Amino acid sequence: MRLLSVIARPAGVLLCLAGLAGTLAAAPAAPAALPLAPVRDVTQLLHGVTVHDPYRYLENVKDPEVQAWLRAQGEGTRQTLDRIELRDELLKSIQSRSEAGGDNVNRVVRMPQDRIYYLKRPRGQKQSKLMMRIGLRGADRVLVDPEVDSLRTGVPHAINYFVPSWDGKHVAYGMSAGGSEDASLYVIDVQTLKTVGSAIPRVQEALVSWLPDSKSFTYNQLQERKSGAAETETFLDSRVMWQKLGEPASMAQPVFGPTVTRNLGLAALDVGGLVFSPDSDWMVARTTDTTLPEGFLFIARVSDLGKPAIDWKKIAGYSDKITHIELRGDDLYFTSYIGAPRNRVLQLDLRQPELARAQVVAVPPPDAVLEHFSLNRDAVVASIREGTSIGVRLYAPGDSTGQSIALPFAGAAGVHADPGHAYKDVLYTLSGWTELPRSFVFDGKTSLETALHTRGVTSTITDVEIVDVRAPSHDGTLIPMTLLFKRGLKRDGNNPTLLIGYGAYGFSQTAHYSAANMVWLEQGGVLAYANVRGSGVYGNDWYKAGFKTTKPNTWKDGIACAQYLIKQGYASPKTMAVMGGSAGGIFAGRAVTSAPNLFAAAIFSVGMMDTIRSEESANGITNISEFGSSRDAAEFAALLEMSTYHNILDGTAYPAVMLVHGMNDPRVDVWQSGKAAARLQAASSSGKPVLLRLDLQAGHGIGSTATQRYAMSADIYSFLLWQMGRAQIRP
Repeated sequence: MRLLSVIARPAGVLLCLAGLAGTLAAAPAAPAALPLAPVRDVTQLLHGVTVHDPYRYLENVKDPEVQAWLRAQGEGTRQTLDRIELRDELLKSIQSRSEAGGDNVNRVVRMPQDRIYYLKRPRGQKQSKLMMRIGLRGADRVLVDPEVDSLRTGVPHAINYFVPSWDGKHVAYGMSAGGSEDASLYVIDVQTLKTVGSAIPRVQEALVSWLPDSKSFTYNQLQERKSGAAETETFLDSRVMWQKLGEPASMAQPVFGPTVTRNLGLAALDVGGLVFSPDSDWMVARTTDTTLPEGFLFIARVSDLGKPAIDWKKIAGYSDKITHIELRGDDLYFTSYIGAPRNRVLQLDLRQPELARAQVVAVPPPDAVLEHFSLNRDAVVASIREGTSIGVRLYAPGDSTGQSIALPFAGAAGVHADPGHAYKDVLYTLSGWTELPRSFVFDGKTSLETALHTRGVTSTITDVEIVDVRAPSHDGTLIPMTLLFKRGLKRDGNNPTLLIGYGAYGFSQTAHYSAANMVWLEQGGVLAYANVRGSGVYGNDWYKAGFKTTKPNTWKDGIACAQYLIKQGYASPKTMAVMGGSAGGIFAGRAVTSAPNLFAAAIFSVGMMDTIRSEESANGITNISEFGSSRDAAEFAALLEMSTYHNILDGTAYPAVMLVHGMNDPRVDVWQSGKAAARLQAASSSGKPVLLRLDLQAGHGIGSTATQRYAMSADIYSFLLWQMGRAQIRP
């Protein structure tokens, strides 16, 4: 389960938790400070280093004492946030701008027979529904509405994934509650809208695939953890199950996995899925550790399913660095960065499945990155990254250099899936920093707008400047950064400025429209999106330059970007803020703990704060491949250096900090924010607030409702403006 920087909170079911480390300096008085969490230091000797952990007991979030501490602090925080005079005004602006933008449509899948499936959140509604239509201009038809379950239970529900059958008669989908991502798998009859069979629990990943005849499907199911088993066993020994349509889940057969295909050399953390295509007699078994995309590839004939033993043939391992695959007929297409740090696509005939025989079919233009690809009827369709923009390039057979599609406006294009390879044209959605998402079909000559996205009232914002700059980092490396601000901005150092970064997994900052961003700019704010090392903006080498033992580059690049913004007059230390979510908590947390004097405020959202203890959690074990393990001496040193919690120093004047987390977060445990908040509250000498904001019905942000997202943005921006002297707090 990868770490994602998504943040949210609901209205009406929120528990916001705060700790105020003294009276506020530079701001009107806030509620009196609440008792700090007791210190109960636990020491651990790791590779000759004594590691102190004064708040380890907060990891047990079910303990009544810990819960009482959270509740006691929560009352003060909610009072504080609700007293910021600008907060309600920002909330109304964010909501009205968002709804003026029209319906939200995403995850479009185009299947044979002109059937189109997608998630749609209609204007003014809270949650996305699973929809379908016949033809791009066909009428919407609701297949699954999670709001029905939300109203029935009082807990927000969300669709995590969906996979239509090839014949169009059924759709498999996963749904979970309260942001937990603990999805159960359902199958719905498209004609009757009735559920076929019963819910299948513990199918969290979208590793669901229909066989070519659409009469059965496979899925990856987590083991049922035994009472008392360690959390770290959650994602171990999962199995790929083969389920015939309409039969009870109890009759599903295990067909792949560490405990099923023991002769294949799979490790307990190798999470598998099968890939089928309606035009192929082959099936491909692919594994990852759920964090890094590389893993094993095996092939067999579809007809082998049901045999006592499937004759799996291994064609690739981790060292082959294959990150994405597509199956069509006898050919397997795949992305690899071996010998091509900015990626390339190769084609392998499975009748002679030696990787040495694979032919290169697509390479990116110079200085660009081939970020993703898919197949249509007769071409490879690739997403090409240049900075924060993403274009589309078509590669016809025999043309490995490809031809670029001219886009209607500058931004980031997302090509929609055509898993049945049924179409010659290309369907994509394009969004820009100031442009609402719109969908287009490229027919080989021009891009024509479709009716999938409704045109919003304000489809284009014209008074925003977008500037690409490069900031010199500590070692002279130039860090790309995109700035957004209103035209006519004075560079006098007085502008509220928010630096945003992530820097992990090779994920990059990308052009996108955000109503909340527009509201921040209306307040005279500056947004700075930094593609620090650890992102993939320049390919694999850039990613690996902010990875494990090179991770310090990630936050040092962030510090350099903040210094650039101050030097160029966009901000000053009184108006500079930094924000990072999930793995981006390392970026933001270590920037603050390394250079606290640069920032007035910071947001750590669902952040990875304690990298030493992270691997002891359920999802932490899957992320060892990204961050390292404390059991390895060199990696331990790197983890200790990247841990915000362990680098908080007593008596330091830290900026104001708001930590944001969902209680049901399956990706980064909520105790990470709790421990960091407790440590900051005790250590900071600035008198500025440290707020811990928890959501009882959210997780990592996936599945959060529109109401949750609007309120979260209003809380963040009002908190920042308050700490920058732009908003008052009511007595």
